[in-house]
Amino acid sequence: MNKISCFTRLVSFIFSIVAAHSDSGLSSSYYDRVCPEALPTIKRVVEDALSQEHRMGASLLRLHFHDCFVNGCDASILLDQTSTIDTEKNAAPNANSARGFEVIDKIKSEVDKVCGRPVVSCADILTIAARDSVVVLDGPSWKVKLGRRDSTTASQVTANVSIPSPFMDLPALIKNFEDQGLDKEDLVVLSGAHTLGFAQCRTFRTRIYSDTNIDPAFASHLRTICPQVGGDSTLAPLDPTPSSFDVKYYTDLVSKKGLLSSDQALFHGGETAKLVLKYSGNHEEFWEDFAKSMIKMGDIKPLTGNRGEIRSDCRKVNVNY
Repeated sequence: MNKISCFTRLVSFIFSIVAAHSDSGLSSSYYDRVCPEALPTIKRVVEDALSQEHRMGASLLRLHFHDCFVNGCDASILLDQTSTIDTEKNAAPNANSARGFEVIDKIKSEVDKVCGRPVVSCADILTIAARDSVVVLDGPSWKVKLGRRDSTTASQVTANVSIPSPFMDLPALIKNFEDQGLDKEDLVVLSGAHTLGFAQCRTFRTRIYSDTNIDPAFASHLRTICPQVGGDSTLAPLDPTPSSFDVKYYTDLVSKKGLLSSDQALFHGGETAKLVLKYSGNHEEFWEDFAKSMIKMGDIKPLTGNRGEIRSDCRKVNVNY
């Protein structure tokens, strides 16, 4: 083989490696040189928050989901209402339910302190905090791809349309995820995040009083805490172990004990039922696929390069923008 051929193959190999790690402009080593203490600091604050309240893990994970489904993973969900910002916090899927904003504020403050300046984006903080929350609650870990920048806008209208509803049927859920570049396997495995946390009575009232695809004893129990009128904010666990990242969410679906209509829709004789059965009996496969789908979701339309900004305050657009 001549020198030119060797050189050509070497260049091709290098580019293939670069492409594999930067197809979205993101890299797991993004902060290694500019602020090596960033990730350990985020982990420390997340661990502290969850030690005080395990439920916060589900809340931080949910913030990342609800951020990515609205114009990509750009921290738009963190922006407060202003004369020019139509905050996503007031959208129907988030109002009086999205939480954890104070934890993100704390992470931002601590990270900027150790880095000496704002170099870690709020969008990356959301992504890392979601991963760290899963790990703390006995779930899998994965290498988070980093380098996102923060949006300078928010869209309450898009949030109302794009974030999946707890009342959606299977075709609507499949379409909702496809609109984000996610497939049916992503739908089933990412829905498994509901192995953590709680839901409000208003999100499952219709199911326990009207659905037929539900275990009667399960529905009867839930009616004792969720009346037909009132008690909208009363909480019920999404699965029997809401602070443990396990497969009981899926075993519940097989037993017709999914809390939300959108959860039970995944196991109702449709095309996703086989995936539910697979994960219900194999937590290792669930963990592996969940990590892959979280990385894939984190790739939804990230702002990189000169697009967006690195916010000094996650709740506000920079003054000089």
